[in-house]
Amino acid sequence: MSLTSQTTRRGAARILVALTAIAATAGALSGCSPAASNTESKTVTFLSWDTAQVMQPVFDEFEKENPGYTVKASYAPPVPEYIQKLQTQLGSGNGPDVFIITAENKTQIMNGGFAKDLSGEPWISNIAGAARDTYSKDGKVYGAATASWGGGILVNKDLLAKVGYTDAPKTWDDFLALTKKLSAAGITPFYESGQGISVSLAALLGLQNEALDGKMDEQIWAGKTTFEKTWTPALKTWHELFAQGAVPQTVAGLTGEQITQEFEQGKVAMMGTGSWALGTIQQAAPNLKLDFLAVPGTSGESYWAGAVSPGYAINAKAKDPAAAEKFVQFLQSKQGVEIYQKQTQSITTTADYTPTLDPALGTMASAVRDGKFYLPAVSWPDHSDVMSSEATALLQQAIAGKITPEDVAKGMDTKLQSTK
Repeated sequence: MSLTSQTTRRGAARILVALTAIAATAGALSGCSPAASNTESKTVTFLSWDTAQVMQPVFDEFEKENPGYTVKASYAPPVPEYIQKLQTQLGSGNGPDVFIITAENKTQIMNGGFAKDLSGEPWISNIAGAARDTYSKDGKVYGAATASWGGGILVNKDLLAKVGYTDAPKTWDDFLALTKKLSAAGITPFYESGQGISVSLAALLGLQNEALDGKMDEQIWAGKTTFEKTWTPALKTWHELFAQGAVPQTVAGLTGEQITQEFEQGKVAMMGTGSWALGTIQQAAPNLKLDFLAVPGTSGESYWAGAVSPGYAINAKAKDPAAAEKFVQFLQSKQGVEIYQKQTQSITTTADYTPTLDPALGTMASAVRDGKFYLPAVSWPDHSDVMSSEATALLQQAIAGKITPEDVAKGMDTKLQSTK
């Protein structure tokens, strides 16, 4: 899933509390619930958030390779609608055999005992390490994620060429200098949505996380450091976009979709977005010459925003566990991943299949496969819904000039303390 899709994820935050309550109810009723049937119906029920157009070729091949097996799919779009539908089905005891586990519901799914432990499956080593870690708890794996996404700076190469652009900016100062050249030429330089933690800020925070051996959030939650100490440098760097006029303050009111439309129409030279947006933009504006750049840091290093994509989970009370396991095994197989990748152009990360990607994703893809990306909401140990909402509110105030970057970091510390 995308970073700018956090705009749509705000509704999901209101849903997660209800899912937690259902977990408690399910536990209380488990003693009187009928055990899952051991009879092999060879029918797999699956709740997907990819469309039927995307998934039907996958189902067709699974059924072809496994005569007698059938996938009975239902659909709901990400993210709030999907979580709402899944929670209703799980709460009523009519949950699908296989469903999507994602950053927004993984804690409730794992803590509530809704998903089967996949760590003993013989194929689990085919799943990338970052993917296993994302959907693991206490050494057990509950989701089989076959792809990841990266986020960076998507550029219109023709517009950049008008100001002499030849190579990606190596430092943040170089990036700001490029935005000033574009502005001087009458070209809007850079847009990214203010309705969430932006791609550029997430990548800058990723550099700080790397400096702390990938343990920044763990240390903040343990009280060994604070948002103020770790976030403030990145926030100051990011805020220069607005202080120096590279991005107008009005961007705080724009959705990711509105920004994408501006980019597609050639009205802005660069935008912060994720790899998932590339195909849609190319369909809407096939003549644009595009490239993805990593977000440059202050000292010559660079980084990507990003996260592991949603994974496939098996219902702990699947009506036909054997069929469900066979289906998920196919979903992560070379053939299953290849079909899915062709439908979605995803950056797949399974060990036995490497897709041919659009050249614009070339630099990003190697970093994504190595797990060299960062997204705060995915890395936070808990309360990601509450903390994400608070971060969005504080960042929008900073964009408007009402508070300082230091105030944002202090506000995050205050909010975290209130959750304890």
